[in-house]
Amino acid sequence: MARNAKGLKTLVRLSKFNVDEKRRVLTGLQTREDQIVAEIGNAELRLKEEQKIAAADATGVGYLYGAYHQAWRQQRNQQDTALSAVRAQIEAAREDLAEAYRELKTYEITQANREKREQEEADRKEQVFLDEVGLTQFRRREEAASEG
Repeated sequence: MARNAKGLKTLVRLSKFNVDEKRRVLTGLQTREDQIVAEIGNAELRLKEEQKIAAADATGVGYLYGAYHQAWRQQRNQQDTALSAVRAQIEAAREDLAEAYRELKTYEITQANREKREQEEADRKEQVFLDEVGLTQFRRREEAASEG
C-alpha cells in the first residue's frame, strides 16, 4: 500500500507542476493581450494627433493624412486580428488550466481519502492492541485477587 501512496504522491506532484505550467502559459497570453490593447490605445492617440496636425495645416501636411490613415487602418486591422487570436488562445488556455486543476483535485482527494483510511486502520490496530493489553492486565488482577 505504501508503494501505491508513493505513486499517487508522484502524480499529485506532477499534476501540480502541470497546473503551474498552464498558469504560466495563461499569464503570458494575458500579458500579450494587455500589450496589444496598449498598442491599440497608443495608435488611437497617434491617429488623433495626426488628425489635429492635418486639420491645422490642410494645405501642407493635410494632403498626406489620407495615406497615413490608410496605413493606420491596415495596422489596426492587424492588431484586431492579433487580439482576437490571443483571446482565443487565452480561452483555450483557461480550459486547459481548468482541466489540469480538476485532475489535480481528483488526485489530491484520492490521496487524502487513502491517507484517512490508512490512519483509521492504524488507529484500529492500535485500539485492538490497547484492548488486548487492558484485557491481559485485567486477567492478571483477577488471578492475583483469586489467589490472595
